[in-house]
Amino acid sequence: MQKIDLKNKTVFITGAAGFIGANLTKRILSEAEGVKVIGLDNMNDYYDIRLKEYRLSELSGFDNFTFIKGNLADRDTVNGIFEDYRPCVVVNLAAQAGVRYSITNPDAYIEANLIGFYNILEACRNYPVEHLVYASSSSVYGSNRKVPYSTDDKVDNPVSLYAATKKSNELMAHAYSKLYNIPSTGLRFFTVYGPAGRPDMAYFGFTNKLLKGETIEIFNYGNCKRDFTYIDDIVEGVVRVMQGAPEKKNGEDGLPIPPYAVYNIGNNQPENLLDFVEILQDELISAGVLPGDYDFDSHKKLVPMQPGDVPVTYADTSALERDYGFKPSTPLREGLRRFAKWYREFYLEDR
Repeated sequence: MQKIDLKNKTVFITGAAGFIGANLTKRILSEAEGVKVIGLDNMNDYYDIRLKEYRLSELSGFDNFTFIKGNLADRDTVNGIFEDYRPCVVVNLAAQAGVRYSITNPDAYIEANLIGFYNILEACRNYPVEHLVYASSSSVYGSNRKVPYSTDDKVDNPVSLYAATKKSNELMAHAYSKLYNIPSTGLRFFTVYGPAGRPDMAYFGFTNKLLKGETIEIFNYGNCKRDFTYIDDIVEGVVRVMQGAPEKKNGEDGLPIPPYAVYNIGNNQPENLLDFVEILQDELISAGVLPGDYDFDSHKKLVPMQPGDVPVTYADTSALERDYGFKPSTPLREGLRRFAKWYREFYLEDR
C-alpha cells in the first residue's frame, strides 16, 4: 500500500454538498494541515435543497475550501478543475442516488453515474493523481443470497439501474487502473444515516411522515434487514482509505498490475426493519420530535417488497479491518438519537 500524507495537498471532492461529501470535507479541513479542498456539486433538487445549503454553510468558514457549482457530466467543468487546481487525491461521491428513483428517472443515472464518472476517469488519466477514491454501493450485491456480502463475491445480478451504474463504475475504474496505472479504490457503502442525511432514506422519510400524521409503509412486511452505517463511521473509513492507495506494480509481462481495490464499509450488524422502527420511535419521543402518547400502531402499515429492493444487506468488513485497521461500530440507537436531536433543531426549533 502506498501511504499518502494529506498535509499541504489539494483534494477534489465531488458531491461536496451531499451527505457524505459535506461531512468528509469538514473532517479533512478540520484535521489535515494546509490541505486545500475543491468541492463540486450541481445542487440539484432531488431532495430539499435547504439541506445542501445547510451543509455548505457549515463549510463556508474554512478559508481553504473552494466550492464550484457545476455538473460532473460537463467535461469542460471537470477538466477545468483539474487544470486549475491539479488535485493529488480525488474522492468521487457525486452520483444520482436512490434505487426507486432510478425506475422513473433512468436518464439522471446515466448522466451522473456513467458519463460523470467517465469524465473523472479521463481527467485522472490526463492529470495524474495519487489516488482516486469513489463511491460504489451495497446495492451491487443485488440478488446474492450468501451473507455477509464479501468483496470476493460475484456481483453480476443487479436488481436496479442504480446498482448497475455502480457496478459499471467499478468495471470502468478497473479498466483505467490497468490501462493508465491510476490507483483507484471503490467503497461499497451500506445504508448510510445520520444528522442532515438524505430525506429519501427510510429513517428520515418515516420521521417526516409520522410528524405529519401520515402512515409509514414497512416493506417486505418488516422482514428486511439493513446494515445501517452511521455517517461518522463512513467518513472515518473514507479518510483512512484516501491515505492508503493500492501500490503500483508491474506483472511478469512488464505491464502494470491494476492498482485497484474495492472495500465494503458497513456496520457488519444488520438490523431488522421492525426493530429499527421501534428504536426510531423511542428516539423521536425522547428528542421531543413526537409526543410521548403518539399512536404509532395506527400509523404503520406492512406492505410487500418494492421493485429494485433487496431483503437483506450485510457487510463483511474484514478486508477494511485488515488493511486499514478500521471497523464501523456506532450502535443504531446512538446514531438515531443524534439524528432525532438534529431533526428537532433543524425543522422544529426555528418555527
